[in-house]
Amino acid sequence: MSENSKIENSKIELANVSSNPHVRDEKTTASIMFDVILALMPATVFGVYHFGYRAALLIVITIAACVLTEFLFEKGTKRQITIDDGSAVLTGLLLALNLPYTLPFWMAVLGGMFAILIVKQLFGGLGQNFMNPALGARCFLLISFGGPMTSFALDGVTGATPLAILKYPHENPGMSVNLMDMFVGNIRGTIGETSVIALFIGAAYLLIKKIIDIRIPAAYIISFVVFMFAFSGKGMDMTYLAQQVCGGGLILGAFFMATDYVTSPITPKGRVVFGVCLGLLTCLIRLYGDYPEGVSFSIIFCNLLVPVIERFTVPKAFGREGKA
Repeated sequence: MSENSKIENSKIELANVSSNPHVRDEKTTASIMFDVILALMPATVFGVYHFGYRAALLIVITIAACVLTEFLFEKGTKRQITIDDGSAVLTGLLLALNLPYTLPFWMAVLGGMFAILIVKQLFGGLGQNFMNPALGARCFLLISFGGPMTSFALDGVTGATPLAILKYPHENPGMSVNLMDMFVGNIRGTIGETSVIALFIGAAYLLIKKIIDIRIPAAYIISFVVFMFAFSGKGMDMTYLAQQVCGGGLILGAFFMATDYVTSPITPKGRVVFGVCLGLLTCLIRLYGDYPEGVSFSIIFCNLLVPVIERFTVPKAFGREGKA
């Protein structure tokens, strides 16, 4: 074989490429987590400003519990240490923003341990969990410690949230709901859910950076409004509908938790179906359930439906005829 032939053969071997697809993206797990954490900063800063230093301390403790739990579990099971990908930090932050600032610190720690150990790591770690870890932990805390988890205060005074006033007006005589206060955030609630403005700023950042797809939050909010209009008996009371949208964790859940990559559908149609299911279930829980909120339980339940939704919304393969 000539020298030129050997050179040509070596070039062919070096040019060998893997099978398609060959799409490349600069985003990494760590960069995505960082972007979501950054998007949550307006709501986090407002929550600390609104509720005081104890809210800041609760956030730090919850994040620390999540990171430490992940580190110790992976160290003890001789798995790769993954705390540098930011997922444990994000789980702790999301969980903290879904807690009342008056919650005892040890309960927040227990919630963080549950999120990482039970919901995430025991199912294989990041990418293997079947439900959102932060919401799974919040639901666990709600079921286990209903009193502290539903005790909301403002300026040290415990009282009803706007959703509780709307749902049980006879138990809160003389109390009204101010829509502007709800939009700005001057209300009782969890640390991160009160200011709609702050949440929209973060959501806009995620959409501009193309971290999330608009289909799920849009389908969720629009379908929720439609079902509320159909079932609430309030007719075209736009103020009531706006109060329902701005109240509770709907905006926080729609943009920051329902859009979780691992626990939401990957198909375009599936994301719309997923959002509609969320809107319907949240509406039914708020109207007919004992609890005035419904976002957390709705997202957790719909997480379980994702395999079924994806099965029936997979696009047809290119060039293949559908059944007549």
